[in-house]
Amino acid sequence: MNSILYGQLSLMMFLEYAIWGAWAPVLAAYLLGNMKLSGKQTSWIYATLWLACIVSPILGGQIADRWISAQYLLGVVQVAGGILLLIAAWQRNFWGMFVLMGIYSFLYAATLPLTNSVMFIHKEAVGAPESWVRVWGTLGWIAAGWGLTLWRQSGKSLKNVSDCLVLGGVMSLVMGIFSFLLPDTPPSQNPGNPFAFLEALNMLKDPMFLVFLVISFVVTTELQFYYIPTAQFLEDLGAKNKNVPAIMTVAQIAEIIGMVVLLPWCMAHMNIRWVLVLGVVAWPLRYIIFAMMKPLWLIIASLGFHGIGYTFFFFAGQIFVDMVAPPDIKASAQGLIFIVTLGLGNFIGTQFTGVIMDYFKTEEGQFRWRPIFLIPCVLTIACAVAFVIFFNPK
Repeated sequence: MNSILYGQLSLMMFLEYAIWGAWAPVLAAYLLGNMKLSGKQTSWIYATLWLACIVSPILGGQIADRWISAQYLLGVVQVAGGILLLIAAWQRNFWGMFVLMGIYSFLYAATLPLTNSVMFIHKEAVGAPESWVRVWGTLGWIAAGWGLTLWRQSGKSLKNVSDCLVLGGVMSLVMGIFSFLLPDTPPSQNPGNPFAFLEALNMLKDPMFLVFLVISFVVTTELQFYYIPTAQFLEDLGAKNKNVPAIMTVAQIAEIIGMVVLLPWCMAHMNIRWVLVLGVVAWPLRYIIFAMMKPLWLIIASLGFHGIGYTFFFFAGQIFVDMVAPPDIKASAQGLIFIVTLGLGNFIGTQFTGVIMDYFKTEEGQFRWRPIFLIPCVLTIACAVAFVIFFNPK
């Protein structure tokens, strides 16, 4: 194994997901609590990233596949994003937060498929499974959650400021500077179609790839029932606000086990269809336990199903895309799956989640959590059945 290259790519993934992990699990609690925003307003702020994922990944992929080395693009975008997050942390009204998070999300969304592309392009030179590199992204997410918890417990957290956005902004600046030290990942020297994203769209002619994207889209719409309400849900059940960021990392601990041990074994011994089915089934199991609403320890433990689901569905899906994508459009192919899932799927999912949360909210402002979580439970079960019936690639 090339230890230096492995270290570079691992740190890239660590910082990339630490940035996201600093704010995504807990910002909703700040918006709903400190800023007194509605469920719909909160869902729109979260939706900025998903809206950006409809456009930015394909633009980033086109630039990296055809025009500019990926590491330079990552560096510039992450520095600019860090500045925007730091400004957003001091916002106290919906529109200020919405606009700043929208611009930031447009930049950050382009980096998600780019880091994947850099990892997959250099995987042979690393000499280790790609999951061993990607797992450092999960460790970064965990480190951000625990770091934020320790910050809050120290009593030094800033008042009337989003501490999670401050942490994310600082790490984004670090990521931007470090990106210029990544291994050179230039555009393709022998491109086919000058517009790489058009070649990526041609992959939809493969029926199995189309089925994969359609079901992935539906699954992703239900993922927002984890990201948006869980922090507030845990607090309503008695978890302390300062402990929530650390509690949420239970999902990432399970994700580490999935990526380092379980996924490599399953990819070697199982058809990709069954790997993806296992990933989908993990989510309704968690939603069923959420709907029980007690005991708290079991609900916290069930967060691990999110980590298994993410590993076996999203990351395994990205591996599948890399396997079937032509060499000269790797970044654009990764961009396509991010558009369908993180973009369209998550945007519609945030809106759907916000509507459901507001519908099951009492006049006293309390959420009726049981019916809220039973809805995604039914839909994710249907997606698992659809994978078994319709998806069977060679």
